[in-house]
Amino acid sequence: MTTQVIQMEPKTPWLIRCGVWLLIFLHVLRGVLTLCCFFPFIKDQKKQEYIQQWSMRLLTIFGIELKVRGSEQLPNASYLLASNHISWLDIHVINAFQPIRFVAKSEVASWPVFGWMAQQLRTVFIRRDNPRHAREVVGQVAEVLKTESICIFPEGTSTLGDEVLPFKPNLFESASLAGVPTFPLAIQYRSVVTGKRSYSPAFIGDMGLLESMANIIQNRYLRAELTVLPSMESLKNTPLDRKLLALHSQEAIAKILQAY
Repeated sequence: MTTQVIQMEPKTPWLIRCGVWLLIFLHVLRGVLTLCCFFPFIKDQKKQEYIQQWSMRLLTIFGIELKVRGSEQLPNASYLLASNHISWLDIHVINAFQPIRFVAKSEVASWPVFGWMAQQLRTVFIRRDNPRHAREVVGQVAEVLKTESICIFPEGTSTLGDEVLPFKPNLFESASLAGVPTFPLAIQYRSVVTGKRSYSPAFIGDMGLLESMANIIQNRYLRAELTVLPSMESLKNTPLDRKLLALHSQEAIAKILQAY
């Protein structure tokens, strides 16, 4: 049985919902065509611009505003971004702010259309039920971090967004190996109408992708809030231990979720 979440936001009229589904279909189709026909022939900078524009447009179609705090802390060089995880939408919210490569669970690769798109965008997939594969991915992520930034969701699953599950430390080792800073990132979704935390984007339990999209469309006019927090490396003489990095990131994000 799919996990049910009580929604408090006003419902979107049926006719508008139909229009939103049509816009999503056309937008995804445009994305697929671009990945197939243009991405192999354009430079990386142009790819990043397209990813950001496509993600921003997707948020607009869903009726989602974007608010970012603390972005000035991010360096021009590569870094590891460690975020709490609420929804499949998190990836597009982050890309609308700043395009980045992701580490995702292997199941994402099998999602219709969106899974294929994730593969084309060079997502690093990890089998969370295979410790040996996880160790191999650490080395792979560390190699990528030498030249490109990566975002991870170290809870290992998604939540309702009102608390943070313990962060798994394995992938934080990649930042230590690459010698790059780790920045915690707090994600929250709020209703623009009520100002309260919204649970409609939550992708939990055995919920399917289309069901999750329907929840968001039914409860539109949301605000996605991203808060970039200071890296632990900003504390002088602190060893880059993976467990310490994981704990620091988890606690920093938890404080933001409690404060806002």
